[in-house]
Amino acid sequence: MRATSVRRTALAASAAALVLLATACGGSSDADAKDGKDDKGAASGSSSAPKAPVEALTAAELEKATLAQGDVKGRKVTEAGPDDEVPADGVTVDKKECLPVAHAMFGVAQEGSVATTKRKVIDEPKADGKKSLEDLADGKAEDAFKDAFNLTSTLVALNSYEGTAGPDAFAALKKAAADCAGGFTATVAGAPTKIASVTEEKVTGGDESAAWTVTSDDDGDQAPFKLVALRKGGSVATFFAFNLAAASGDVKFEVPAEVVAAQDKKLA
Repeated sequence: MRATSVRRTALAASAAALVLLATACGGSSDADAKDGKDDKGAASGSSSAPKAPVEALTAAELEKATLAQGDVKGRKVTEAGPDDEVPADGVTVDKKECLPVAHAMFGVAQEGSVATTKRKVIDEPKADGKKSLEDLADGKAEDAFKDAFNLTSTLVALNSYEGTAGPDAFAALKKAAADCAGGFTATVAGAPTKIASVTEEKVTGGDESAAWTVTSDDDGDQAPFKLVALRKGGSVATFFAFNLAAASGDVKFEVPAEVVAAQDKKLA
């Protein structure tokens, strides 16, 4: 792909990212790792909801269980600010069954949430990611561009739910993702974003987990996002990640597994 084409696609994708991550960029099918079960013995993504209502983590307990700087190697963790907050009624969709997916994309808690924390997790620039002027003169501007933008930004929302609301929220998101595999349109602050598809991915962790690739479409320019949901007891974490360089199609963009694993560990 020519450098100008990469730039054009990436710029279109960045516009979608700003809408979808609500400034957080500034910010699976369930994985069956071992014959249908994860390393904790629970069938990944299959319903493993507690038989009895669980007690929600308090705001203080949830804060302790939230990712902090140093928890994820090679990534910077910061607290999300007021500009990252999107109210539940601030998100609308053209297909009502897709609302749980849109809410998860923006870190919006579902009914029954008693406490919420949000973090932005961004890859640290690679030490060898910079190219010299000589490299650029040798026609490697495209590689330099890809290196500069090959960073993944993830918005992590951790919600504590009372009773069976956590498992219910997780189940509702899984159903919505399946129902909306063919796409939908989400609107935030008057800005519509077309979602072309929601495709299952693989992930493990928690009592149950699931992940998807959410592909946005901006007048033909498509950009992939990764959406992950992880439930541990009555707590549900959602992860919405974007890699600008992946918009060119030349960089493979994976589910942010290390970020998910770090959050799972803190919830244990």
